[in-house]
Amino acid sequence: MLFQRKQSALAAVLDGAVAAAPVEGRSPWVDARHRFLRNKAAVASLVILTLITLACIVGPLVLPNAFDGTDWDAMSVAPTLKGGHWFGTDELGRDLLVRSLIGGRISLMVGLMATIASVTIGIVWGATAGFFGGKVDSLMMRLVDMMYAVPYLLIAILMVTLLGREFYLVVLTITVFSWMDMARVVRGQTLSIRSKEFIEAARAIGVPTRQLIFRHVVPNLLGIVVIYTTVTVPGVILTESVLSFLGLGVQEPMTSWGVLIEDGAGVMETTPWILLFPAGLLSLTLYCANYVGDGLRDALDPKDR
Repeated sequence: MLFQRKQSALAAVLDGAVAAAPVEGRSPWVDARHRFLRNKAAVASLVILTLITLACIVGPLVLPNAFDGTDWDAMSVAPTLKGGHWFGTDELGRDLLVRSLIGGRISLMVGLMATIASVTIGIVWGATAGFFGGKVDSLMMRLVDMMYAVPYLLIAILMVTLLGREFYLVVLTITVFSWMDMARVVRGQTLSIRSKEFIEAARAIGVPTRQLIFRHVVPNLLGIVVIYTTVTVPGVILTESVLSFLGLGVQEPMTSWGVLIEDGAGVMETTPWILLFPAGLLSLTLYCANYVGDGLRDALDPKDR
């Protein structure tokens, strides 16, 4: 009897200790952040990418030279500390450092805006097709297949030639042909989510279809959407650079990395720095963006590692 009382007392003490110190759980996003921070290459790439972005935003405001200003006494000057021309000047005497930062600002803005637009269209299109299925899915995805069959560069040249080379038109041109991959990915994920128990329960209580898609399906796609967004950004920046290299991007006096690379390619034998600096910034940005995307993929879906 005494032994049973001691056992009861010990159990009560243990129950009180457990109740006093509850175990705190961590959300999947917190776990993903911890896994991402353990990836040193991805963290270093994120830091470098942040520094490049800040330099493109703040640099032209604090540097002494204007991006369209001409120094007639320093034409095609190699990189030097004299006159603040750290990256040298081009054949018109314009400071290459400021122009590279302004060009990076334009390229990053085009990449960000076109990515946001294409990701939004892809999510809505893919989630709608995957959720409804049947004839709706077949019709919507056949339209995607038709878009894939269209020669992208030819249509981009046609659109820019007819509509002009304004900044927003470049964003529109890139958006039109960059949302299909996201739509395919979202559609495939939606097909697997729509048969889950919580979707069936929401249907049973009468949740409208629109709320089912945007409040229950889309939030469960955020992981894969984040991953593919980080992959889309460098692709869009590279596309803008290619269009600008071909003379289909932004117009002078505005510039971008593609415009600067096109300018430097014509004089690379005599003034190689005009090509090397903007090409180096573009390559470093794309490299870091891809590394960040790989780090997010490993953090959000560690099973794929």
